[in-house]
Amino acid sequence: MIKSNRTEQTIQQIKVSVDCIIFGFNDNKLELLLIKKKDEPEKGKWSLIGGFVGFDEDLDEAANRILSDLSGLQDIYMEQIKTFGKVNRCSFDRVISSTYSAMILKSSYTEDQIEKYNAQWFPITEVPELIFDHNDMVDIAIKRMRRRVRNFPIAFNLLPSKFTLPQLQALYEGILDETLDKRNFRRKVSQMNYLVKLEEKDMTESRRGAFLYRFDEAWYKKEKHFNL
Repeated sequence: MIKSNRTEQTIQQIKVSVDCIIFGFNDNKLELLLIKKKDEPEKGKWSLIGGFVGFDEDLDEAANRILSDLSGLQDIYMEQIKTFGKVNRCSFDRVISSTYSAMILKSSYTEDQIEKYNAQWFPITEVPELIFDHNDMVDIAIKRMRRRVRNFPIAFNLLPSKFTLPQLQALYEGILDETLDKRNFRRKVSQMNYLVKLEEKDMTESRRGAFLYRFDEAWYKKEKHFNL
């Protein structure tokens, strides 16, 4: 009879965190909101805003709590991007992180909250070196956004409720990081039934002014359901 030897397995304590990739469209530039770490580990370095998931929280609740603490905003649309779990991704512990992407208007959030976290906006073309694997998180989120913006109206989350076509084109160019032909862009826009032209004009850019538009979310959902 062969006697088997069992080795004791060490129970590994794994922490779960959420990191929020927060985009904004400011001064016709797509930007990313980052914080400078005030405490160790990685004190003084730039980071995504994040935190550990509470014992009584699910991932979505944790992401919304973290975003609300930072911006003062509630019920912001967020998308789960990817889970990062390499063994050595974090220098101080074994941590698995789920990333979420959000888009917020600079005019909507609470400035005092942003300052409390020592946060700062960076153009996506000038993102500094971030802690751990946060640069990889940002790269994946940007690539996903660029794929999705061609087929889904996610970009409207970065615009005010009323906007002009030049503003919309500048936003798409900022996200895609490329110059778009004005005529082709407006032809594609004319096919968006969920984009409603208003009788109002924005007179700040020229004497003739530019017509304002709004995104009709209800129409989009109805059209999307019909196409299914």
